[in-house]
Amino acid sequence: MALTFSAFRRPRTLPAPPLVAVLAAGVGAAMLLPLVYLVIRASEHGAIFDTLTRGSTIDTLIRTCLLAAAVTAAAILISLPAAFLTARTDLPFRRVWSVLFSLPLVFPSYVGAFVLVAALGPRGIVQNWLEPLGVERLPEIYGFWGAWLAITLFTFPYVLIPLRAAMMGLDRSMEDAARSLGASPLGAFFRVTLPQLRPALAAGGLLVALYTLSDFGAVSILRFDSLTRVIFIQYKSAFDRSEAASLALLLAAVALAAVWIESMTRGRARYHTEAVRKTPGIVRLGRWRWPALAFCVSLVMISLVLPAAVLVYWLVRGLDAGQSMSFIGSAAVNSIQASVLAAIAAIVFALPVAVLSVRHPGFFSRLIERASYTGFALPGISIALALVFFGANYAPWIYQTLPLLVFAYVVRFMPQALGASRSSLLQTNPKTEEAARGLGKGRATVFARITLPQLLPGLSTGGLLVFLTAIKELPATLLLSPIGFSTLATQIWASTNEAMFARAAAPAILLVLIAAIPTTMVVLREQRPR
Repeated sequence: MALTFSAFRRPRTLPAPPLVAVLAAGVGAAMLLPLVYLVIRASEHGAIFDTLTRGSTIDTLIRTCLLAAAVTAAAILISLPAAFLTARTDLPFRRVWSVLFSLPLVFPSYVGAFVLVAALGPRGIVQNWLEPLGVERLPEIYGFWGAWLAITLFTFPYVLIPLRAAMMGLDRSMEDAARSLGASPLGAFFRVTLPQLRPALAAGGLLVALYTLSDFGAVSILRFDSLTRVIFIQYKSAFDRSEAASLALLLAAVALAAVWIESMTRGRARYHTEAVRKTPGIVRLGRWRWPALAFCVSLVMISLVLPAAVLVYWLVRGLDAGQSMSFIGSAAVNSIQASVLAAIAAIVFALPVAVLSVRHPGFFSRLIERASYTGFALPGISIALALVFFGANYAPWIYQTLPLLVFAYVVRFMPQALGASRSSLLQTNPKTEEAARGLGKGRATVFARITLPQLLPGLSTGGLLVFLTAIKELPATLLLSPIGFSTLATQIWASTNEAMFARAAAPAILLVLIAAIPTTMVVLREQRPR
C-alpha cells in the first residue's frame, strides 16, 4: 500500500479555548510574581550596587559556589561507580543495592546535618563515648567540610538515578566497535561510554547544584555562611530588609546561571545510532567482586544505616529521660495539612498549562510553560522573601497565613506536577477527544469523561511529588508560616539549633518514614522489567 504525504503531515494545531488560555496565562503570571517582585524590591534599594560588590558579599558568593561545585563533583564521583555496579555488572543483589542507594533521598539535608552534629559534634554520641578516655573535644564538624559532607551524602542519588537509567539504555555496539579497534575496557569506557552519559551527568549535576545553592537547613545547622544563611540572618536582624532582597536576587541569578550552564553543556551531539540497538552486556567482576561489595556496604552504612541509627539512639535516650513528645502530633498534622493543600493546588494550577502546552503548542504556550518552570530554579528562601515583602506591603490580609505558605510551595514545586501531567497528556491520543467532539459533546464534557481519567496517573504522581517535597521545605516554612504554626521541619531545625537532639529525633524519624514509603515504591517500580 502506498503511503501518501498526508500521512506524514503534522496535525494542524487548533487555537486554545479562551478559558484555557486565560487560566494558563494567570498561572504563568502567578509563578513569575516572586521573581518580578524581588527585582522591584531590590531595585528600590539605593545601595544595591554597593551591596552586591561589597567584599563580604563576594566572599559569600565564592563560598556558596565552591560548596555547590564541591558537592556536585563528589556526588558524581560517588554515583559513577555505584551506577556502573548496579546497572552493568554481575554484582550480587544489585537490584537491592540500587534501591538502597536511592533511599538517602528521604533524608532532608537538615536532618543529615542534625545527624552529623548529634554524632560528631559537642555533646554528641562519639564525644560521650570518648570522654571516659580523656578525649574532651573532637575535630570541628562545623563549617565548609561539615556542610559538604551532609549535603553530599543525601543528594548523590539525584545523580545516581538518571545515570543508572542512562547506563541501562546505552547501545553496546559502540563499545564493541571501540574494543574491535584495540581499545582497552577502561579506554572504551572513558572514550565511548562516558561521553554518552553526559546528558545524565549534566541533568543530575544540575539538580545537586540547585539543591546546594538553595539549601538553608544544613548550612545553618553546621554554621557555614552561604548566601541562604546570610540572607536569613540579614532578614531577621536588619531593620531595612532591602539588603536581604538584593542578596536574594543575587542567589536567584546564580541559580538561573546554573540552569543556563547546564543547557549549554548539552551541546548538539547525537546520543543514538542509526543501526539496530544492542542492549548493554553484563561485566563480570571476578576478583573485584569483594571490593565492589565493600564499596556498596560502606556507602549504604554511611548514607543510610548510620544516620538512621543515630536518630533511633537519640529517640530512645529522650524517651528514657522522660522527654515529652506531645508536640509531634500537632506538627505532623500541620505538615500534612499544608503539603496536601499544596499538592492539590499544584495539580489545579498545572492542568491548564499542561493542556495548553501539549494540545495547543506555539510561542504563547512555550512562554507560559517556561514561566511556570521558573520557580523550580529559584531557591526557596528567595521565593519566600519575595512573598514576605509582597504580603507585608500589598496584601497584609494574607501575610503570615496558611494560603500564602501554600502558594509559596506551589511556586516552588508546581513544575513537578506540571511535568508529570504533561507526560500523561502526551500519551493520550487526541483523536479520541476529536471523536467525542464529533459526536456532539462539548469541550467540558470531553475533558471530564475522556481526558481527565487518562490524566489521573500523571496527576496523582505529580501531586505525590509535590507533597513529598513540600513537607520537607524549611526556609519558606520558617518565613511564611502563621504565628504558632509549627511543622516537623521547623521543629527539627529549632531543636537542633538548641542542641536538643533527643527532642529533634522524633520529628526527624517521622519525617523520614513519611518520605521513605513512596520513595521506595517509585524505585521498585523503576526496577520492574519492561
